[in-house]
Amino acid sequence: QVQLVESGGGLVQAGGSLRLSCVASGTFTSYAVGWFRQAPGKERDVVAAIAWSGDMTYYADSVKGRFTISKDIAKNTVYLQMNSLKPEDTAVYYCNSDVELLESQVLGLGSWGQGTQVTVSS
Repeated sequence: QVQLVESGGGLVQAGGSLRLSCVASGTFTSYAVGWFRQAPGKERDVVAAIAWSGDMTYYADSVKGRFTISKDIAKNTVYLQMNSLKPEDTAVYYCNSDVELLESQVLGLGSWGQGTQVTVSS
């Protein structure tokens, strides 16, 4: 099982930017990896996913055009560049080592990291 560590969260004003990092203890071997977020009292929802070997990317409609997911294969690291942040982006952000893209939903079936808090003030 892959061990994951997220970092890069913090407090930022609306309109600001943050870059999150997710580092794996070993190489990613699944088709896709990605980022999820969970606000208090809400379910954990997918934010973005990326194919580890291919070029596929996926973004939730709420972040499309503002967030960019990327990877560094040599460093076993996935990044999430977040621009034009809004208060509704406030959540704990988690990465997952095995993201399954199904017809009706996107699931995180691999290992979870401990999460990193992102707080956007208005």
